[in-house]
Amino acid sequence: MGILNVTPDSFSDGGLWNDPERARRHALDLVEQGAGIIDIGGESTRPGADPVPESEEMSRVIPAIRAIREATDVPISVDTMKASVARASIEAGADIINDVSGLSDPLMASTAAELDVPLVLMNNYGNPKTFKTDFIKGDILEVAGAYLRARIEMAHDAGVPDHNLILDPGIGFGTTHEQSMVILENSSYFGFGRYPTLIGPSRKRFLAQYYPALERDEATAEACYVAAVNGADILRVHNVACAAEKLIQRP
Repeated sequence: MGILNVTPDSFSDGGLWNDPERARRHALDLVEQGAGIIDIGGESTRPGADPVPESEEMSRVIPAIRAIREATDVPISVDTMKASVARASIEAGADIINDVSGLSDPLMASTAAELDVPLVLMNNYGNPKTFKTDFIKGDILEVAGAYLRARIEMAHDAGVPDHNLILDPGIGFGTTHEQSMVILENSSYFGFGRYPTLIGPSRKRFLAQYYPALERDEATAEACYVAAVNGADILRVHNVACAAEKLIQRP
């Protein structure tokens, strides 16, 4: 899953792909590098980020989705916490809803059910203002697992079928560096034997602790390898070429 942020303030690539034509070209580059999904986000979740109004998020993601859909049939996911943005994005040509808030919008699950599209449910502790200061207490497998199970139940209650659910344990969203590594090493746990697991370690702060000698994309690739050998199904990264090369090279 190649990350394409159409934001001015994302921690890694803010401002680079805001123009729909630049977004289109970058999406095609990601596909050429090996991306099987393009994940478009219009609201930064970097630590300290401020919420974005619905109208502003719409104005960022919808033109990009339309431009990319005209150029490729590779699945597009929209990274949003708002059901209204998710609906407009699917209508514009997106295929997947990637909700990093874990259904904070009470209409998100029913929207996904009505549209009959895959829905990513992510474990999320806190908010961008607290991600660097307030962390999950206790066993990360138990806490994140319970959170995700509760969201699965919410999705089921709204009519989302099992085959449309994807689970993300939420590396960096209220997790310590140590907890992030535990998630990587137990990636398959979060699928509960039934669901695809999405892991998003790309350029996260914990990588500097565990791979201090590596540049951030190279460290991301190493983290992706750990996640992959431990059962991750989808790897969400900024630098698709680097991650793909690492996965091909390693046994």
